[in-house]
Amino acid sequence: MGPLQGYKVLELAGIGPGPMAAMLLADMGAEVLRVERKEEAGLGVQRPLECDVTLRSRNAIALDLKNPDDIKRVLKLISKADALIEGFRPGVMERLGLGPEVCLGINPKLVFGRMTGFGQEGPMSKAAGHDLNYIAMSGALAAIGRAGQKPTPPLNLVGDYGGGSLYLVVGILAGLLETSKSGKGQVVDAAMVDGASSLMAAAYGMFAGGLLTNKRGENVLDSGAYFYETYECLDGKFVSVAAIEGKFHAEMFSLMELDISLVSDQMNRNDWPKLKSIIAERFASKTRDEWVAIMGGSDACFAPVLELDEVADDPHNAERETFINIDGVIQPAPAPRFARTPNPKPTPPRRASMVDLEEALKPWLRPEEIEEWSKN
Repeated sequence: MGPLQGYKVLELAGIGPGPMAAMLLADMGAEVLRVERKEEAGLGVQRPLECDVTLRSRNAIALDLKNPDDIKRVLKLISKADALIEGFRPGVMERLGLGPEVCLGINPKLVFGRMTGFGQEGPMSKAAGHDLNYIAMSGALAAIGRAGQKPTPPLNLVGDYGGGSLYLVVGILAGLLETSKSGKGQVVDAAMVDGASSLMAAAYGMFAGGLLTNKRGENVLDSGAYFYETYECLDGKFVSVAAIEGKFHAEMFSLMELDISLVSDQMNRNDWPKLKSIIAERFASKTRDEWVAIMGGSDACFAPVLELDEVADDPHNAERETFINIDGVIQPAPAPRFARTPNPKPTPPRRASMVDLEEALKPWLRPEEIEEWSKN
């Protein structure tokens, strides 16, 4: 099941973007094995295991990476892997005896995926940090927020998962494609500052063209424009509109029963505050669901702002099964979807203590190798 069926990925346990990248590969059918530390310190935001969604769909084993015998075990698995995911600070893998030179020496086809915040080199490379610090360095954080307010943390979507996980997965997939032609592996250096900066490509183009300024909250896409904004409704719930193009903008005004002649020039920023006030007053006259009945499914570029406990029951999401229930935990279904090689059904997160060692190692090692592993 899944387009990556048959590929083996070894994940050295970390937090944030590493597990998410491993989840995405597992969601596409790869056989992913997570190597947990035997004595795992509390890292990141702690949660019940069943709610640690990015750990789903793979087995785990526990090893001590300071133990020479366990390092040999990791190297045995690396010799069988198509790809590796590690998220340590620069130099740690080398000190453990698991650096790229060693790993590619025993497995020349290995795609060695490295996930860091600041990259493998540079003045900040070995500094501790989290998503917010990385997107601060990319320029993304400064551009997100409303006028007169501080930059707004966009959860940890832009750095950890957008600039981190997705770029690591793209790099690993590209590496596997190239390896299929050359027969040679390579290192993939995925830094969250680099990825978040890359996500800002269009924004930097707009900035260069004078269409985006340093005045946060006063631009087209950052809540400055009245036609690209969220509005509160009569019941305290919210809706979103993103009617940038002229025909969609006209449709929005028509469905809201507002006079389009109020707008002399949609891109005249001097008029935006006045028009935003008019539209806000109009949206506040009805409930969110009443506006959904009027504007839902139209070309007004409209959608309700759904709360986290509402998304699964939304008719569109429900029909497409965008969210799934795994042991009582509502979570996103695998994405993207594949027609001929459909995604495997996700399984609940499991710690090494919950997994039979033979079961975890069976896809990786021969029976005699598993027996030898268990004896030592």
